[in-house]
Amino acid sequence: MVSYDELKAQNPPDDWEEYREGYAQAGLEGDVVELFYKVRTHLGLSYAELGEKMGLSAEDTEDLEDFEKIPTIEDLARLSRATGVPIHLVAGKDGEVADVDLGADRYPKD
Repeated sequence: MVSYDELKAQNPPDDWEEYREGYAQAGLEGDVVELFYKVRTHLGLSYAELGEKMGLSAEDTEDLEDFEKIPTIEDLARLSRATGVPIHLVAGKDGEVADVDLGADRYPKD
């Protein structure tokens, strides 16, 4: 079996900065995908059940967890509103700069 270091030596990226940026982005995307998975499984929901709550098909919901579609900010907000699980974007220690509640109702009242 070939080790990671051997593969890396045999196939060095052409641009290490681009490689590092891509690697970091993939890690962040993985964290967001994992958040979707953890919320769904914590609540004991199937793809179909979560999809119904979010207004999505079971396939679309599954796509958000298997890297077919990387969740957007709107997807996270929809997840929070549909499940009641608070999801926040926080800036600064303990949110002293900003704390955005993605699940907050932003729709105009009739």
